[in-house]
Amino acid sequence: MSVAQKRRRAFAATVDGAAWALGILLAVALRFEFMMEVRGWTSTLLLGLVAAGLHVGAGYYLALYRGRYTYGSFEEVRTLGLLVLAETIVIALFIIPLGPLIGVPRGTSFLAAPVVLLLMFGVRYVARLMLDRARKPGADAEPALIVGAGYIADRLLHQVNTDPTSPFRPVGLLDDDPAKANLRLRGVPVIGRTSDIEAAARDTRATMLIIAVGQADSALMRKLSDQGEKAGLRVAVTPTLASLKSGAESPSDVRDISIEDLIGRNPVDTNVEQIAGYITGKRVLVTGAGGSIGSELCHQLAKYGPSELIMLDRDETGLQMAQLGTKGHGLLDTNEVVLADIRDADLMNDLFDERRPEVVFHAAALKHLPMLEQYPDEAWKTNVLGSLNIIRAARRVGVTTFVNISTDKAANPTSVLGHSKRVAEKLTAWAGEETGMRYLSVRFGNVIGSRGSMLPTFQSLIAQGGPITVTHPEATRFFMTIPEACQLVIQAGGIGRAGEVLILDMGEPVSILDVAKRMIAMSGQNIEIVFTGLRPGEKLHEELVGHKENLARPFHPKVSHTRADVITPERLDKAGWEARMKSNPRNNDTAIIEPINLERAPKA
Repeated sequence: MSVAQKRRRAFAATVDGAAWALGILLAVALRFEFMMEVRGWTSTLLLGLVAAGLHVGAGYYLALYRGRYTYGSFEEVRTLGLLVLAETIVIALFIIPLGPLIGVPRGTSFLAAPVVLLLMFGVRYVARLMLDRARKPGADAEPALIVGAGYIADRLLHQVNTDPTSPFRPVGLLDDDPAKANLRLRGVPVIGRTSDIEAAARDTRATMLIIAVGQADSALMRKLSDQGEKAGLRVAVTPTLASLKSGAESPSDVRDISIEDLIGRNPVDTNVEQIAGYITGKRVLVTGAGGSIGSELCHQLAKYGPSELIMLDRDETGLQMAQLGTKGHGLLDTNEVVLADIRDADLMNDLFDERRPEVVFHAAALKHLPMLEQYPDEAWKTNVLGSLNIIRAARRVGVTTFVNISTDKAANPTSVLGHSKRVAEKLTAWAGEETGMRYLSVRFGNVIGSRGSMLPTFQSLIAQGGPITVTHPEATRFFMTIPEACQLVIQAGGIGRAGEVLILDMGEPVSILDVAKRMIAMSGQNIEIVFTGLRPGEKLHEELVGHKENLARPFHPKVSHTRADVITPERLDKAGWEARMKSNPRNNDTAIIEPINLERAPKA
């Protein structure tokens, strides 16, 4: 402990002791209107000194003056209040029988206690006020408007207003809640609504806009970002509420808004108890664990305490990254990572027989639409037969929960990818119907940041100086970030029923052209956009729901349930698949509006 710290703590003890002495004197003096004999003054002074000594001794014993609590903190004030209450009672027990003998009123301690607390708390308040003022961001910090006056904004202001090194200083809050119109949060006033960004920026001379709304979706992000940029403000965002609750980030971890925030931010309200019920203590297997979604699934599943997490993939480098994300090392020398191909039915059966998983997440698939248009047989081998291998192996060992990860392209499919994933949904539904167990599929749209997806491609093209290639100026897609998609996939496994397809709420579809323009604007470069036309099998607008599918949301506001058609393995027809894939025109998004029928015609 430094000399300065010792002095500060000794000073605090002295002030608190003096508060008792002064409190006792004032209590007695006011009781007798300052008309008291010398004997009474002497007794009162001695009582005050005894009370002061008693308090300081007890305070040192409780470590009040030995650094247990931050000076002026809620914890210190609470402990101080309890100590004063206890000392008041102890002094009262002494004075009530002896007070008349020494010339001190019996109620002295009860009269003194409020004065003592007022003095102690008052000194601390003034000290914190001076300290906080000294710690405020400097005048050279960037003036910032904060959107939101709720929990996140409060936490942000608490940290920023006590950090002299903060790169920004709050100058006003904007919130659409009428009840907060006159609110001052940590000394910062609410000066308007979110529609007043331009006027607020002009009045406060702010140069930065920080979005501190915990449940802001991508649509709200785009709206606020556009308003901020129109007002000439640099737009930043706080971490999501989920990140703050998990402790992964703090409120002051403010960063510039990204394209992911603008097109894929879908706040998820996860029911942890529901998830823990079917994951904790179970043997869990993830196929495609080396992929973008599979590796994040493994990372999130590990938090729920499975007895064993088996990560399967044919990509050894992907498995190493998955192991790094779950175990903190990539040694690849443990049996939690399995190098295998789901196309190998015998190997899958042997693996399942040996490891006996109880929960399976099937994320392994070929996913690049244009590639599978050229090589439809590969889609059949991996997305159809590979999925069937996993389903059969899971049935053999009694897997109770099987989650097949599907895609929006399986809804009214027009591509090889869509058809193959639709068949996988049907096979999963068949297994659910046969076993009565939770064999279900989860369907969602484009996952931001996954390998080979649109955003990394656009980023590479921008880094090369362009041009950015966009298929069609009116094309739209659904987007969700990898962590958000995986959260809802895991949640779906806890609420899905046998044979269902669960469809994740992706928000509103986003214009691809708008994404390209925003990314170019963020880069600060002058990049050309070239339209290439829709590729074979591509739709102009993706769909999440098939024409004949009826939706319900019985359990979760962001998860819709529908029933999948069933197809049995015996009725799969590879010859029919090849013929259909070769003969069906797929040069526009309306060429095929019904799922392909891979069933053999029933024999007469």
